[in-house]
Amino acid sequence: MHIDFTKMHGAGNDFVIFDLPAGDSRVTPEWLRRLADRRTGIGFDQALALEPARRADTAVYYRIFNADGDEVEQCGNGARCVAALLHQRGRSAGGELTLDSPAGLVRARIGAAGRVAVDMGVPDFEPAALPFLAAAAADSYLLETGSDSVEISAVSMGNPHAVLRVADVDAAPVATLGAQIGQHARFPRRVNVGFMQIVDRGSIRLRVYERGAGETLACGTGACAAVAVGRRRGWLDAEVRVQMRGGELSVNWPGPREHLWLTGPTETSFTGQVEVQTS
Repeated sequence: MHIDFTKMHGAGNDFVIFDLPAGDSRVTPEWLRRLADRRTGIGFDQALALEPARRADTAVYYRIFNADGDEVEQCGNGARCVAALLHQRGRSAGGELTLDSPAGLVRARIGAAGRVAVDMGVPDFEPAALPFLAAAAADSYLLETGSDSVEISAVSMGNPHAVLRVADVDAAPVATLGAQIGQHARFPRRVNVGFMQIVDRGSIRLRVYERGAGETLACGTGACAAVAVGRRRGWLDAEVRVQMRGGELSVNWPGPREHLWLTGPTETSFTGQVEVQTS
């Protein structure tokens, strides 16, 4: 059996997107891992399975799978690519639509030249939201990493993020420290780890080590998490340009109890069919 797919990316953060009937059992971790292989499969940071809408006021329900086959809660750039794809299919009224996901509803606005903005909700700094093992919410936490300790901030953008401020993002030990923090025992469901360099109050540079994928060229929820932490700590203004290795995203967050918006480019790379084992 074959499944049609669309390969897309948002600032280099790449996805395989395909339609799937509700309750379909063909998507297994083993199949996803084979599909994610960049030499023998298609290659992706995340796969997004589009299922029929579960609510009348939404266009689709999407599920997110990391390259290691694990299902996760949310993906900001993935949501933007899904919205762009549905817009191409004529599914957006007036350039707006609402998506449904494991992390809840996501409103999307289609702009010019493939740019898409999505409402990522209200950042949640409560440890239980990630989850993160801590006595109470705080601006920062000390995290023991072997013989050393690092200062992090923690926030949920529908999925869990730890954010570290660094002086030079190019010199940050993203692969090693990102892996250590990402699998730390205080994050029972693992965590995405952002390394943020503040250029000025309206601009940051960011690298993200994603759970189940490693470092990616961009991470939408990672950009949101970094700006949310920077705003909470008093380092950033409401509108922030986020420069990542694959391109630039824009994040707008007025402040506490307000919704955060993520904006950036989307692009279709190619379409095709992939074989799925049915037995």
